[in-house]
Amino acid sequence: MNSFWGCGFAAADPKSCPLDQREGPPGRDFAAYGLDCSVADRTGLRAEPSRTCVGCRGTDSWSALLRVVAEKDADAPGSTPVHLRPDPGHRLPGRGAWLHPRPECFELAVRRKAFGRALRLQAPVDISAVARHLGIQHP
Repeated sequence: MNSFWGCGFAAADPKSCPLDQREGPPGRDFAAYGLDCSVADRTGLRAEPSRTCVGCRGTDSWSALLRVVAEKDADAPGSTPVHLRPDPGHRLPGRGAWLHPRPECFELAVRRKAFGRALRLQAPVDISAVARHLGIQHP
């Protein structure tokens, strides 16, 4: 795993990072500040980016959440439903909504109509592909 510092040393050995070897303020080292180059971002405050689940509104790391994107049919007229597509690789283009991959969070998001709001959609939303991805029988 590469470090967020961009030094690349964390992949082989976290102790070989140049930031761990340079001197900090007199009488202190970087470990005293709680800085571990193998897991910290540039600010040293968090391990990885956090996102908010549209269902339960809880925050979690982006790797623990499922990204959902809107996929519009270019041939269909404007009033057709917009299909939501799960993006487990977090690579599809466009605005994304984040969801814990749990049935409770999915049901909360559907009940609150959170997908349309998070993705800034005016058209009706088809959630069947996300339900299939989560293994949920949804009408």
